[in-house]
Amino acid sequence: MMSLLSKLPALNVLAAMAFKPIKYFIDSTVRDKVLPVPGSVLYCDLWLGAEHSGIHVAQGQISNIVVDGVAQSSVSLSDARDFTSKSTLGRQIYVSCNSDGAVGHNAVAQHAASQLGERAFYGLVIKNCHEFSKNCVNVLTHDADVSLLDSVMDWVGPNETWELTLGMLKATARQKLGATKWRLWNWEQDQSGQQAKSAPPPVPDWDAIQSVCEHMPLIPENMQQLRQQLRQAQAYEEEVADENLPEPIRQRLQAYRQTLTAVDATYEKAKDFLAACPGAAFSHADLQHSQEDFSALARELADNAHILDLVQKMGRQHISEEVKRRSRIPQASRSEVHGTHRSDDVMRMLPSELLNLEDDTLETLFYARLLEKSLQTYELSGSTWAQGETSEAKQLRTGPVVACLDTSASMQGEPMRKAKALLLAIAGILKKEDRSLHVVLFGASGEIRTFDMDAHNDSAGLLAFLQQGFGGGTDFETPLQHALDTIDAQPSYLKADVLMVSDGDCALSDAFTARLQAEKQRLECRVYSVLCAGRRVADTFSDEVVVL
Repeated sequence: MMSLLSKLPALNVLAAMAFKPIKYFIDSTVRDKVLPVPGSVLYCDLWLGAEHSGIHVAQGQISNIVVDGVAQSSVSLSDARDFTSKSTLGRQIYVSCNSDGAVGHNAVAQHAASQLGERAFYGLVIKNCHEFSKNCVNVLTHDADVSLLDSVMDWVGPNETWELTLGMLKATARQKLGATKWRLWNWEQDQSGQQAKSAPPPVPDWDAIQSVCEHMPLIPENMQQLRQQLRQAQAYEEEVADENLPEPIRQRLQAYRQTLTAVDATYEKAKDFLAACPGAAFSHADLQHSQEDFSALARELADNAHILDLVQKMGRQHISEEVKRRSRIPQASRSEVHGTHRSDDVMRMLPSELLNLEDDTLETLFYARLLEKSLQTYELSGSTWAQGETSEAKQLRTGPVVACLDTSASMQGEPMRKAKALLLAIAGILKKEDRSLHVVLFGASGEIRTFDMDAHNDSAGLLAFLQQGFGGGTDFETPLQHALDTIDAQPSYLKADVLMVSDGDCALSDAFTARLQAEKQRLECRVYSVLCAGRRVADTFSDEVVVL
């Protein structure tokens, strides 16, 4: 699930977790319907993030802005069918209401009717449908009288709308009309006297929605969408708090809000860590049960210069091998006429330009063109060959990385945190370069566990794998032998780098050291000893020793 969601753009993630279809389902199937009154504010959902609004004038007629040209619009009178013709979420219309039913005002309806035929530029903010509806409501000079309950709900309810201008319209409707609720007008049934012909809204797949929220990548784009849905859910729960909704529906709403809240809390907790691991696509499900100190890991990833330096070495995608050879080198020359161009080269000027010098009036024009380098002149170019020396860079791709991590008791705490930060940083750059990472956890003699990072096992899998350990003694020969066997068995691991990550000196027998040196030469691999504690001590088998 997580690997699939990591490939989806933010818009598709929004579609999968959007609250608007949930709200529309509840409003269509559970909540009471209303009839608009003159001056009611109406809107319909066009898509997940867009709405169309207008003012109910009378007898089902709606004054609204209709786009009738390129960026041009006019105020027209539409019936409910035309008003909802572009809606993809259903054909029903939301009506401004309070706890008792629909609210509106005759003065608002009269002003909306008086604007019919007016033409204007249609923009996203200026003169759009919500701006028009808001201006109609603002003809009222006094604020509405609302009940105590509606006043409280108006004060605590967050602005849940997607569009800023629709939010301003709803705020104006609350202030002037006392609209603290938005209920559906089932106009199809009202006009025909029969059950609505449009298909009922689909029942939300609550479990699938929860899974999407928990497994989506915690990236800023997705979190912006999630927080928007959270605000909508919070506002809706406030709106229906005094209504008699079925208890299972309330529980589902509460669970949805709690899931979004938990995902948001996980993101805030690990925000710096996530920023330090770009491309890792960690999700709430990956991190929620982790006991990691993400702030400390983030500091290691961002500030540990030794980790950054070693990651840069591991991340070199190509080694350049310069080859010099003797060859014929082309050199530019000016031996052939290739056409004309404008310049100030009087030696190669066209004869027609000289004619201007024979006329006193045109002579000034000649000198002006000369200063502007705009005289018509012959364009000369060509090439010749000379003997010389060229350099050619031969690119050699580096191989994968085999990382052996000591999980003995002495590695707990800061040493293990440094080791995890190093491996996560290396995993990120290897993934970017499409190179493999093989991780070996080791303890005492014979104790090893392995992890291969690939398309199915990503950084999230690596983080979970690193929660394991042995916590006993330390044997260095077992993991090194496993690393050599892995490189030898897989042709793609040729020229791999081996990281031996520990908190102390790597003690090897003389016999194993000799065998290791021979295998390193045969397999063309390098060994880096990485010390997460202590100080640098030279050894007889490492190509480089690094202290984090």
